[in-house]
Amino acid sequence: MGETLIFGHRGSKGTHPENTLLGFAHACHIGAEGLELDVHMSKDGELVVIHDEKLDRTTTGSGYVKDLNLNEIKQYSAGKKFKHLSFYDSSWEKETVPTLEEVLELTADYQVSLNIELKTDTFSYPGIEKKALELSERYHLKSRIIFSSFNLSTLIRIKTLDPEAHTAFLTSKRHLDLERMIQDHQLSGLHLNRSFLISKSNLFTTEHSVPVRVWTVNSARSIKKALDLKLAGIITDYPEKALELKKKHAQSVKHAGINFSGVFKLKH
Repeated sequence: MGETLIFGHRGSKGTHPENTLLGFAHACHIGAEGLELDVHMSKDGELVVIHDEKLDRTTTGSGYVKDLNLNEIKQYSAGKKFKHLSFYDSSWEKETVPTLEEVLELTADYQVSLNIELKTDTFSYPGIEKKALELSERYHLKSRIIFSSFNLSTLIRIKTLDPEAHTAFLTSKRHLDLERMIQDHQLSGLHLNRSFLISKSNLFTTEHSVPVRVWTVNSARSIKKALDLKLAGIITDYPEKALELKKKHAQSVKHAGINFSGVFKLKH
């Protein structure tokens, strides 16, 4: 099993405006091994990178993404509302909601994995899967992209369009038969809420059939636990902090001569 990769959640959400080119560039510069980003579709069919269905929380605009054209969405600042972050600079106000294409252009020269969450759990956005796959092909990033979603139908459509695409199901629900879902829908991974990680029932044991990544893991204790378990990925608001903990963890493991067995399984 490979190393645990550190994914910057929405770029570097804890220190920079979320889902912006500024945040993604920062995460890349500090050495994040992966980026997590969220994608909706505008009224004119453009894939835009923003977490919420509406602009209101993270930008100076308002309204649903699906009801606005890209040029309307681009009129608003995606950085101004993050003055509470310690690194805030007035230049952040020039940040706008990026398109998925802009993010792929930015990251093409960095060796980072991309966890692209298709936000189809509220609105279906017909055609979003095809458009996302076409962009991944255009930028030759298919091997580095994981398409994730809470909406299993979206992942099924991705696999139907491209059986070789990497897909991961997002969930915080422990009652689901995840092993059955993996087999039935050829999932490439599971993206689980951190509640799985801290559960007293010790859900992580022995061998598992696909890589597991956990979100959103910010505390040093939880990051260290994920590293001990050799999970495939840690999705965190603080990638710089997680990278430093990963470095220290590797040194301590080497010093102790610990040999982890690798893969693991969810206990049902």
